[in-house]
Amino acid sequence: MTNASSLERRLRADMTGDVLFDRFSRGRYATDASFYQIVPSGVVVPKTMDEALRALAIARDEGVKVTPRGGGTSQCGQTVNDGLVVDLSKHLNRILSLDVEGRTCVVEPGIVLDDLNRQLKKHGLWFPVDVSTASRATIGGMAGNNSCGGRSLRYGTMRDNTLSLEASLADGTLSRFGEVSRDLSDLDASGSMRALFRDMLDLGSREADEIAARFPKVQRRVGGYNLDALIPRNARNNMAHLLVGSEGTLAFTTKVELKLWPVIRNKALGVCHFGSFYAAMDAAQHLVKLKPIAVELVDRTMIALGRDIAMFKPIINAAIKGDPDAVLVVEFAEEDQADNLLRLKQLGELMGDLGFGWNKDTRKWGGVVEITEPALQSGIADFRAAGLNVMMSMKQEGKPVSFVEDCAVPLPHLADYTAQLNEVFARHGTSGTMYAHASEGCLHVRPVLNLKLEKDVRAMRAIAEEAFALVREYKGSHSGEHGDGLVRSEFHETMFGERLVADFREVKHRFDPDGTLNPGKIVDAPRMDDRSLFRFKPDYRVADIRTKLDWSAYPGAGGGFQGAVEMCNNNGACRKLEGGVMCPSYRATRNEKDVTRGRANTVRLAISGQLGPDALSSDEMMETLKLCVSCKACRHECPTGVDMAKMKIEVLAARAASHGLTLRDRLVGYLPRYAGLASRFAPLANLRNRSPLLRKLFERFAGISARRACPPSVAMCSWRRPTASVRRPAAKSFCSPTLLIASTSAKISRPRCACSPLAAIACICRSPPAAAARSAAVARSCPPGWSMKPGPSSIVSSPPSRPLPRAGCRS
Repeated sequence: MTNASSLERRLRADMTGDVLFDRFSRGRYATDASFYQIVPSGVVVPKTMDEALRALAIARDEGVKVTPRGGGTSQCGQTVNDGLVVDLSKHLNRILSLDVEGRTCVVEPGIVLDDLNRQLKKHGLWFPVDVSTASRATIGGMAGNNSCGGRSLRYGTMRDNTLSLEASLADGTLSRFGEVSRDLSDLDASGSMRALFRDMLDLGSREADEIAARFPKVQRRVGGYNLDALIPRNARNNMAHLLVGSEGTLAFTTKVELKLWPVIRNKALGVCHFGSFYAAMDAAQHLVKLKPIAVELVDRTMIALGRDIAMFKPIINAAIKGDPDAVLVVEFAEEDQADNLLRLKQLGELMGDLGFGWNKDTRKWGGVVEITEPALQSGIADFRAAGLNVMMSMKQEGKPVSFVEDCAVPLPHLADYTAQLNEVFARHGTSGTMYAHASEGCLHVRPVLNLKLEKDVRAMRAIAEEAFALVREYKGSHSGEHGDGLVRSEFHETMFGERLVADFREVKHRFDPDGTLNPGKIVDAPRMDDRSLFRFKPDYRVADIRTKLDWSAYPGAGGGFQGAVEMCNNNGACRKLEGGVMCPSYRATRNEKDVTRGRANTVRLAISGQLGPDALSSDEMMETLKLCVSCKACRHECPTGVDMAKMKIEVLAARAASHGLTLRDRLVGYLPRYAGLASRFAPLANLRNRSPLLRKLFERFAGISARRACPPSVAMCSWRRPTASVRRPAAKSFCSPTLLIASTSAKISRPRCACSPLAAIACICRSPPAAAARSAAVARSCPPGWSMKPGPSSIVSSPPSRPLPRAGCRS
């Protein structure tokens, strides 16, 4: 922080991208999807890769740490640090080259997985490391974590699908990391990278036996550095695989070359039901023998929570039979659908051979629900992908916490491991949720804890130590997909041994001797339970707030307002760029400030006093919420139910209470009171649209942009004199009752047939009469000199029971 002012000055002089050093912006980048919060000294959003590398050089020169960041969805704290955060997701997101025939592509690290796959689909290709956060996870972040996805049983991990990387060392040396011969004869003899690669391959030779003895023999192992990529082998060594999973601690990635696969064209799902969770875990080792591409666990808790979420309830009702303790979603995806249907039949037979049946008692109750409809298959995939957010939708102080969520054990031990893990949870007064990758023995396990309480933090520590001891006993991996970060790095010595941890430090020092790149991850990490690094620090408090709306469904201050704000877990579903509506302002600007997550974080920091006094009603808060259009998309599409439109009302109320109403507030809010009077002076009122001077004056004093001509439907702009009273249609013209809302705009600004709201009832109704009769009724209700023409109505009403021609009166 001592160099922050100098760093900011130099960055602003050298960058065309955003340079963010204000308290609000730094607060928005202080968290990811973990329970940690570390405020950076600043944030830069480079427009080009050259700018990103210049930012790295400036920070190094100023002695400031650098943390690259993509979607900011890491669950272990990889993307938070107190140095400079470089956000690559807004601009550095292109496909640089594509070889369709060779099935490879080169991309910038900020490209989002779903965006990449949308562009590849037209070529019949996709990148299959399909993580649940695919709508916002960037390829650079996935490479940093060595992500796996739900279908790694067939496609492998990020490491298996990364062909090469281009990256810069902390000292600015830019190099390609790819396959090399053991003697490095294919590299420049005088190059500095040859010496680095030589040291790494020598380390692999020296430690080959220790690596073989201590590295877990499971596919889902992403802990530590990939030293096994350095050992002697029959094939060439790929130096990119040492960087994959290094969490931005060894080099700054600029390009990623990926291996692509043909798109999946046919699928069949079997939802295997179990009356016993233990039986489900024991069955997984048998189900994989049918060679599915995935076997995903959904437990009782996730099913129950999903039933309470409107977007998932119909999916669960269609796919779930009875009241299972767990289900395993088995996915087949062979080229020929006939093969998939055959395997689906074999799945049912296998469940029978294992003793399961719909008519059995609890221990052996179960069977298979076959899902062949593509729409329902997609719905199930969306529900499973939303697993974390669904689990986090609990409206209570305690939430499922990620810290042992990523352990992987060999499948024959999965049932016993999960049973013992539940016993560990019970000993510490809690229970856990479990879901995800049963096919790989890697379950996302989260005990429910309240990390605002010291006793629960102590419980977390104890659970971690006991859980990792179980993992060692079963020869598994304590880090199976989400990486190490701040959560698991301190346990490497316990898991890998002192000698290999010393090797990790040697690698880090050789690549980054000054510790510039994302320090504190993988090696020399702080204690995972250091509360000074938590989002909810020991002194975290929210003062009581006088709120205007009902927040009683949530815990905390302000009648529950605090709990509603804290429902955002930063998983970033609001950063999706396609599908649904959430979040329209983010899709337009791609700024963290303008996404639901960024706004919720800002409100949380404000009400807890971390942004200074009166932050909730400050100008900076108004700027944060400025582009929120209150569309309610987040309320419907955020799996944790964050309702930013409702929260914005509270913020605006706080602003009005402390600053009063602005002229713009009064012009809009009191419109119904003066609209009739203003309509009498329509020519004067409409001068604003025609006069550049008046436009500028309105912008300055009323906050209405001079660049925008007010649309005709807005009462301020197109005033008309109210028409004379019109005759109400005969009662026999009316259909069944319908809700009618006549707005000020409809009555004054765009009268049409709304000149008589009652007349419009004949236009829009639930059980319409014949079109001719309806048209006649409307025509009779129109004032003299008006005619009836087809067109949109200015009236909002309940929708008719079937499509209906709409009519309106126009002069």
